[in-house]
Amino acid sequence: MALVAEIGKEEKNPERTGVELLTTLVAEDLQAVNKLIVKHMDSPVALIPQLAGHIVAAGGKRLRPMLTLASAGLCGYRGERHLGLAACVEFIHTATLLHDDVVDASDLRRGLATANAVWGNKPSVLVGDFLFSRAFQLMVADGSLDVLRILSNASAVIAEGEVLQLMTANDTSSDENAYMEVVEAKTAALFAAACRIGAVVAERPEAEELALERFGRDLGIAFQLVDDVLDYSALQADLGKSVGDDFRDGKITLPVVLAFQRANEAEKVFWRRCLEDQDHQEGDLEKAIGLMQRHGTLTDSMAKARDYASSARQALEGFAESPAKAALRDIADFCVERAY
Repeated sequence: MALVAEIGKEEKNPERTGVELLTTLVAEDLQAVNKLIVKHMDSPVALIPQLAGHIVAAGGKRLRPMLTLASAGLCGYRGERHLGLAACVEFIHTATLLHDDVVDASDLRRGLATANAVWGNKPSVLVGDFLFSRAFQLMVADGSLDVLRILSNASAVIAEGEVLQLMTANDTSSDENAYMEVVEAKTAALFAAACRIGAVVAERPEAEELALERFGRDLGIAFQLVDDVLDYSALQADLGKSVGDDFRDGKITLPVVLAFQRANEAEKVFWRRCLEDQDHQEGDLEKAIGLMQRHGTLTDSMAKARDYASSARQALEGFAESPAKAALRDIADFCVERAY
């Protein structure tokens, strides 16, 4: 199941050139954002901060709020509005994670037990709703109708993406267009909004707003494409996830779409049994990975991710050179290099 040689060719440390550079750039602001997150997670209902704190602590590198902070920096913003909005972005993301884990019946996230595994589904859904509500309170407190429009639209699109993914799950007739529609809604919409509001608070021209929106959207698509490849890679264990979760859940991701399209009749029977009928037998995951390698679907999915990462970098070309621009360019590289 070792796919390292197939999906990457360079020996780099993407953490060093990607997330670490961005984290260093926004370190002071990110510390302030983390304080806001803790403050706004508070509630007299004890279970809310307890459960919310669990998922926030397991939420990873704060990539989305860091994109807001860096985008504001790229646009020369010198105020503090971006701090509350970055916290808002993280709350939206965290709420979707809570709901995702319930829908997927997930027991593990980044090596830790999911909130639904610890407290059950009902508290997880309700605390997710609480975090969405907190996010909207932060939007309103900012006072900008443009910000409210961008982030509320993103929240609605994310929810649509979740439902669309539910509709396409276990359906091997789903094509690449349906898959991309899910990715653009479920993942890319929040990346795009997180970046665009950096230009909004800086009161930059609409052209710069749209450039940052394009950067975020293409970055988000690249990020999700790589995530979907990693589900069939031994490197997934490094992210605190087990290999093959999407396969066992019957999710129709791009590597699966391409494998089914290129399959012979016997292989299609296999995919339908595993994904549609959810009839899993010992060795099925290894066979699925073998079929993907045979038909080049992991390689082709990674190539598509690189194309989107390249498009994201191009979206930044109109901005002056700065540490923020360099960090955002590098994060586009990181999104694909983390598969190495």
